[in-house]
Amino acid sequence: MPPVISVSHLSKTYAGGRAALKDVSLEIDKGEIFALLGPNGAGKTTLISIICGIVTPSAGKITVDGHDIIRDYRAARSVIGLVPQELTIDFFESVLATIKLSRGLFGKAPDDSYLESLLRELALFDRKDSQARTLSGGMKRRLMIAKALSHEPNILFLDEPTAGVDVELRRGMWDLVRRLRDAGTTIILTTHYLEEAEEMADRIGVIRQGELILVEEKKRLMQKLGQKKLTLTLSAPLAALPASLQDYALSLAEDGRELTYSYSENGATAPIAALLESLNAAGIGIADLRTEQSSLEDIFVSLIGKTS
Repeated sequence: MPPVISVSHLSKTYAGGRAALKDVSLEIDKGEIFALLGPNGAGKTTLISIICGIVTPSAGKITVDGHDIIRDYRAARSVIGLVPQELTIDFFESVLATIKLSRGLFGKAPDDSYLESLLRELALFDRKDSQARTLSGGMKRRLMIAKALSHEPNILFLDEPTAGVDVELRRGMWDLVRRLRDAGTTIILTTHYLEEAEEMADRIGVIRQGELILVEEKKRLMQKLGQKKLTLTLSAPLAALPASLQDYALSLAEDGRELTYSYSENGATAPIAALLESLNAAGIGIADLRTEQSSLEDIFVSLIGKTS
């Protein structure tokens, strides 16, 4: 199956010479949740804006659902829903009128039953006649999603969708995004909350200074770059590591009471077993042990650090 979004050698240079994107190539598959991560100013919003037809590229080619975004702009834009960072709603318009207008702007015939089901799905139906200005911050965010989905797109861009939203509402929005994906919608997400990407994404891309430095399946990324740490609390403090343990690259705490062993997830069972045998042979007793696994945040910080 061809990718639903194909970006080839995309570049964007603004007036004054600032290069916001540099030779970016990316393919996104139908029905996946793709998380685009990067520090502020990395080019995330520029990339999304170009794909959505808001910003003109300097070079490169993009197709959306088979439509070239330049030659066939209307067809490409009609399959895209965009939830930008800013609240782009008329605060004095009602919830229902807001999404009716958005649907009409895309040339879609009126469909009250669809819009009603959309508002129910987003827990906004009870406020359908309320002015947008009377909604809470979380409700305004959900209204933005309803507006983006009003014309029934099969691709949804979420640019920092949970910024300023409390934890409970964020989790509710995660559930909504999963349901949309399960219904066949392709989701492209940018977020500063790395646990959000870790929780939801199928694949992850990392962009820095306009360059896409990594695209990987989340599970594979965690396996390849994730580290586990085994911390051993000793029965008695050690003054120094015995020579027999030097090959394990252990770290001894300053007080001599803990040993730390870092390892990758793949194929770690045998080295750990050998380590425990070596500790026993050296007469080193273990009072307790615990393991920790690196998070996507740890991996992200490591990747950004490597490229700085």
